[in-house]
Amino acid sequence: MSRCSHVLVRVTDLPSAVADFRSAGFDVHFATREDTALHAHVWFPDGPIIELLTTPRAARVLRVGLDLAFGRGAGRRMVGWAARGEGFCDVAVLVDDRRLDALRADLAAAGVATGRAVRWTRTRPDGRRTRFRFSYPRIARLPFLVTPYDPPQHPPAVAHRNGATGVRTVVLGVQPSDEAAVTRLLGGAEGFRLEPAEHTGVLAVEFEGLRARPDPALTHGAVLVPAA
Repeated sequence: MSRCSHVLVRVTDLPSAVADFRSAGFDVHFATREDTALHAHVWFPDGPIIELLTTPRAARVLRVGLDLAFGRGAGRRMVGWAARGEGFCDVAVLVDDRRLDALRADLAAAGVATGRAVRWTRTRPDGRRTRFRFSYPRIARLPFLVTPYDPPQHPPAVAHRNGATGVRTVVLGVQPSDEAAVTRLLGGAEGFRLEPAEHTGVLAVEFEGLRARPDPALTHGAVLVPAA
């Protein structure tokens, strides 16, 4: 069974956001070399992670190029990340690499078209490389698909001062017209709770072990709360 891979939080200034999340008690790691990084991760011993990301200022004018580079539908999605304010901007469903192509074909047959599966390589801060594939649905507000990092990028030890030990639930708002497509994409994926909403997107993330809700001023629009 698939599960949530990561929840994306868009921030305007990555170093500042990393500092704020650390002040909120999270252990945060830059995904690549710190001075050029566009992504940073909040890892847990197991399960979904939180990814902070910033977007280039020129993203709004690169929609066609983004479609060419990352598959049809990527441009609208990434432009959407750049256009919105800070906070939740996307969510990924983890899929075994051997299943990704067959799943994309099944989704297309069910009327949920996706862009091609893109192979990506990331150079970690230690200079080593990790590889993965992803595919974006052409409807930009739907969750996207991603395979595990190979080799894993997980740090050897993770501990958060605020007590958080893992993501229990990603609360995903779903507008009525997207319900069938979201259900198909998730395919019973663990870790999601769907709620009716005016717009499809992540509403909140609930954490195991989190002692108190962090100061909202430090989480850059992301609603992060202790699990009930």
